[in-house]
Amino acid sequence: MFEIRHDEPEYALLNDPQTCELNRYGGEIDLVTSNGLPAGQSLLINGDLGVGTSPNRNKQHGFHFTADNCIGCHACEAACSEKNDLPAHLSFRSVGYVEGGTYPSFTRMNISMACNHCDDPVCLKGCPTGAYTEHPEYGAVIQDPDICFGCGYCTWVCPYNAPQLDPVAGHVEKCNMCVDRLEVGLKPACVSACLGNALDFGVIENVPANREQIKTQIPGFPDPSITQPNIRFEQTRSVPKTFTRTDTQPIKYNGATGHTSVVDPKRGQSLRWGLPGLSSRENPLVLFTLLTQAVVGAFLIYLLMPWLAPLTGLPALALLQTPGIALALLITLALLQAGALFISTQHLGKPLRFYRGFNNLRHSPLSREALAIAVFFAGVSGCAALLLISMVDILPVQVTHFAELVRPAAGWITAAAGLIGLYFMHSIYRIKARPFWNHWQTLTAFFGTMLTLGAVTVGVVAGAVILLTGETPGSLGAVLTGVMAVGLCLEGLGLIFHARDLVDRGGEGAAAHYLQSTVYGKTYWARNTAIAGTIALSVALATAGSIGWLGLMAWAGLAVIAFVICTVGRLLFYVVVIPTTMPGAFFWKNPGFEEHARETGLAAMPQVGVPLEGH
Repeated sequence: MFEIRHDEPEYALLNDPQTCELNRYGGEIDLVTSNGLPAGQSLLINGDLGVGTSPNRNKQHGFHFTADNCIGCHACEAACSEKNDLPAHLSFRSVGYVEGGTYPSFTRMNISMACNHCDDPVCLKGCPTGAYTEHPEYGAVIQDPDICFGCGYCTWVCPYNAPQLDPVAGHVEKCNMCVDRLEVGLKPACVSACLGNALDFGVIENVPANREQIKTQIPGFPDPSITQPNIRFEQTRSVPKTFTRTDTQPIKYNGATGHTSVVDPKRGQSLRWGLPGLSSRENPLVLFTLLTQAVVGAFLIYLLMPWLAPLTGLPALALLQTPGIALALLITLALLQAGALFISTQHLGKPLRFYRGFNNLRHSPLSREALAIAVFFAGVSGCAALLLISMVDILPVQVTHFAELVRPAAGWITAAAGLIGLYFMHSIYRIKARPFWNHWQTLTAFFGTMLTLGAVTVGVVAGAVILLTGETPGSLGAVLTGVMAVGLCLEGLGLIFHARDLVDRGGEGAAAHYLQSTVYGKTYWARNTAIAGTIALSVALATAGSIGWLGLMAWAGLAVIAFVICTVGRLLFYVVVIPTTMPGAFFWKNPGFEEHARETGLAAMPQVGVPLEGH
């Protein structure tokens, strides 16, 4: 247990003689009653079997922040870091600020924020490893870094930037509500250290001493309906109509609409290429998603070959049905998918723990995607094995016949697993905390890429077959460009509605669209123009019929362009997204400063608090 001092001041002690029964979301504050869990359980803090004596131990607790009192001294950050022995580049609690007004009536509002231990913890539901636990003791949502494998998905879904991914250690950590202090009747370390009495802590919905308000929002705070956070605010002083952020995020808060987020065009309106910025930590995911979608699309085309070949009269497709060539195609797809799965592990902070990704199938779309894609990979490999068995003469006839019998069913089960995997892959990105992703365009983009790159993959194999066998290409280029055109049309249609809806909705989604149409504007419009041009040329080639080698060469050129289109689109997908996170300070948790520190070498000094890009 935490060692309590004999001279602890009164303000550091928990004191809630009366509590409410329900919170403002309609949930019960008594967590044993609401969850049906037994009371009096030990939290096993440092292996200690003791149980705290607080009468409110099984009631939901939360932080209270009074913005009028915060002077931005960062004592809460320091106390938290010292208590948890954190490196300089991590902080479970951070103080950001927003600014507004004009001289001499200029206002800065500081905001101290940590984990809000929400009623609906999206971090817990999203984590594939099951590293999060919501305890009936104090309502604490606690994360175990020893279980975490460092995928960072919880940092995506949390709107408050509470989980912290440590690129050095390779796992996530976050605020644990200082439950060891709570067990001995003390408030969290950050609250006890606050010089201005801006932070307080207690049973949720209780108004702290000398306070008037327990509001759920404050300028800069994301929509509380996303997670129903257990934090309350007081802010009584008059504030400017508009607050701006001091970090590089193009966001400001408009008082006319309740200080909701709107676009702040602080990076100007000029169009730039932004090519160096396309590379990010998510590059392994770029490769994984593109390769997986290509393999699923190619496998579907392989399954449909018996129907496509007679309809098109295409010798090349008929040739791909021959056992030897079909085996080569299946082995190629299995190898590509194996490579994609290996690349996906390189996104993890601890790649050797990849097997923990199946731990949360009940809630996490990431776990479900991992399982479906693993089944798909096993199915592709199994289809290749069954085809090989049916080709081997030395095996008993019964084995060969059995392999032939189950091959069709195995193929369709595999295809179903691939499609389900892509659906859950899209579900991973339907995150309320990232409005740019939370649109049906993500689904059309993924399935459009499946068709486009699937046709490219089959075309490469078919082209190799033609070159090796001397067959006539026939209408191969026409058929494959037709499939590519459908995929690009699907993606292009989604992009049109996506841009329109982002602008209409405003907020972080519109800010992300502002980034992609300015900072990456030339790349964005070049990609969109290439989509339109490739669709037009593909339709022309698809309707031209059999034009032999000329058509095949035209298809090859369009395939290269289509591959570039899909790659650039996926890179933009990851780098322009803006989360509904808390505002940072001019230095701390400011993406612009972090980039500057890495470019200039400041990040080499640990005290700067910017880690060098690790694994």
